[in-house]
Amino acid sequence: MSAQIGVTGLAVMGANLARNLARNGYTVALHNRSVEKTDALLQKHGEEGEFIRTETLQELVDSLEKPRRVLIMVKAGKPVDSVIDQLTPLLEPGDIVIDGGNSHYEDTRRREAALSKHDLHFVGVGVSGGEEGALLGPSIMPGGSRESYDSLGPMLEKISAKYNGEPCCRWIGTDGAGHFVKMVHNGIEYADMQVIGEAFDLLRSAAGIEPADQARIFTDWNTGTLSSFLIEITAEVLGHTDERTGRPFVDVVVDAAGQKGTGRWTVVSALELGSPTSGIAESVFARALSSQLEQRLEAQGVLHGHEGTVELPESFVEDVRLALYASKLVSYAQGIDMLTAAAGEYRWELKLDEIASLWRAGCIIRAELLDDIMKAYAVADERPANLLLAPAFAEAIAGAVPAWRRVVSTAVQLGIPVPVFSASLAYYDGLRRKRLPAALTQGLRDLFGAHTYNRVDTEGTFHTLWGEDKSEISAVDTH
Repeated sequence: MSAQIGVTGLAVMGANLARNLARNGYTVALHNRSVEKTDALLQKHGEEGEFIRTETLQELVDSLEKPRRVLIMVKAGKPVDSVIDQLTPLLEPGDIVIDGGNSHYEDTRRREAALSKHDLHFVGVGVSGGEEGALLGPSIMPGGSRESYDSLGPMLEKISAKYNGEPCCRWIGTDGAGHFVKMVHNGIEYADMQVIGEAFDLLRSAAGIEPADQARIFTDWNTGTLSSFLIEITAEVLGHTDERTGRPFVDVVVDAAGQKGTGRWTVVSALELGSPTSGIAESVFARALSSQLEQRLEAQGVLHGHEGTVELPESFVEDVRLALYASKLVSYAQGIDMLTAAAGEYRWELKLDEIASLWRAGCIIRAELLDDIMKAYAVADERPANLLLAPAFAEAIAGAVPAWRRVVSTAVQLGIPVPVFSASLAYYDGLRRKRLPAALTQGLRDLFGAHTYNRVDTEGTFHTLWGEDKSEISAVDTH
């Protein structure tokens, strides 16, 4: 019996993807460094489909039909390289190596280039949806060559999540494109969760609304423009009571948020691309600050906020909803802007409407507004330079701005940190302002470093002789 695909690395995600493949009619060869995990999977789930048990990578390779497809599901970084190094001499030209973990896209680009020298295909696949998605149908973002997708794509599409019958899986682009898109997805996810947290904090700390009552508010919000997986599960978490203490669950959880690195990668990559992802960046920094527990504890006894009192408008809950919606839009806009920048830098032909379609089901950031994002980028000649400039979103966010400003102002007066609400509003204002203080920045750079500047009234690049008579010369004359 030959397997259509082999999976090496049978931790939860690898095991669930293997089971998903088997449930969909594929024969799956299983391998894990410790055979105990392989046997445990077979003992518990072996009747879900056709599996082949292997103990070595050589056995795994020998059990596969050609061209061989090997899915690596091990920890990102050196473990992936180690498996690739062991696999490469066992494979033949045309075989496909797939990395389904959260690898950095630059690693994926490096690995794809290295394996192509051996006439092997390397496919970096972004997989979103967590443990449940891996089993029941994730959002899948494959990179690699178009040729490799012709062989692998039908299999991935079959096991992916479906939205109105359409698979949430498309070929993204060459080399690291799939992992890049997954990384940006995770950056948006960071910002999305942070603005939800800021909304929760405002509703409780400013308006005194307890978690159980907020659960009902978020349930209501999930029926409108905010409808999304994260809003849905926020209601569930806020409505949960701790069995041990009888207190709201959120009150017994330490307020220090962890991270695995993909949000940080997004921000670093955005800086390298010159793409302003301020809202996403603030969400990463907010997690980092939350984890500085010793500093925060000391600061509580030293730092004073001088908070004022604010009379909340009757519309406060609705104001928070609108601020949340507007900030959420900004996180998507910043993520998509980053995709556009990367497409130019790495020569990827990223189809933004198709990428948005992949996020409509199976993944963590699935939301109703993705349908409108798809529509905004569907027609080539009508694609907006920025998502916020699409007519539907420009109108929606304009209606939210007054409430957005009230919420940020209230938070500042009450000493409630809202880093992503406020950074997102500043990004919006930065886009729309006729003049920004960058003109002064350019003047300062020219004074201390002769970095030159452009003028609004004439073409060319100029430098002022600051240390002399302050006359202006053409930058050409400085060389």
